Amino acid sequence: QVQLQESGPGLVKPSQTLSLTCTVSGGSITTYAHYWSWIRQPPGKGREWMGAIAYNGITYYTPSLKSRTSISRDTSKNQFTLQLTSVTPEDTAVYYCARANGLGLDENDYWGQGTQVTVSS
Repeated sequence: QVQLQESGPGLVKPSQTLSLTCTVSGGSITTYAHYWSWIRQPPGKGREWMGAIAYNGITYYTPSLKSRTSISRDTSKNQFTLQLTSVTPEDTAVYYCARANGLGLDENDYWGQGTQVTVSS
């Protein structure tokens, strides 16, 4: 059973960088054909797929966030991370990490529980 757990600060100030880590257990992030995604859900809105890192380290980003988003990984720790720069209050959301069989919201089969991130001074 694959399990994912998000970790990181719950409060970030405007203009700073949001950094979250997803720790994966029960499966390797280098397993062929899997993607490791970041998804967020702002209050009162639907979920938004932000990007993913593939089993081979290739990264993919949604166009609207590409200039501010970076996803990386530490294979020795079986973790992958999200960095979102120049945050504003509009980046306040519950952030999820997930395992996927492809790109986009519909391809994710295992999810973390989500972590609330608030952008506020």
